[in-house]
Amino acid sequence: MKLKVGYQKLIDIAENEVRGIRVSEASKLIENKDVVFVDVRDITEIKKHGEIPGSMHAPRGMLEFLVDPESRYHRIFFSEEKTFIFYCAIGWRSVLAAKTAQDMGIEKVAHIIGGFDAWETSGEQCS
Repeated sequence: MKLKVGYQKLIDIAENEVRGIRVSEASKLIENKDVVFVDVRDITEIKKHGEIPGSMHAPRGMLEFLVDPESRYHRIFFSEEKTFIFYCAIGWRSVLAAKTAQDMGIEKVAHIIGGFDAWETSGEQCS
């Protein structure tokens, strides 16, 4: 089977449409009350590797349902007028998640370039 669009093309498209921020910029926003860090990794990854302190968990596979206020799975924090910074392990799922949230109508989104791996490597605090 030949796909019309592979995962790398989807990532490339998302990276062109969503703001990417480096760990150095993201770490300065950690205390900002108008910013929500959203971890889209699987819960097993979080338990094994930790997370950015104060981040909210919204697994990539459930994102559309968690964002949409019409869904019974809606997470109220997605209805707040904040900036949402998505992250995953290396930045692929998070850029796709940020694009999805943006496409759904959330105006202020970004993703961490390099994901949690880059955060951890930089020596930033993890919980």
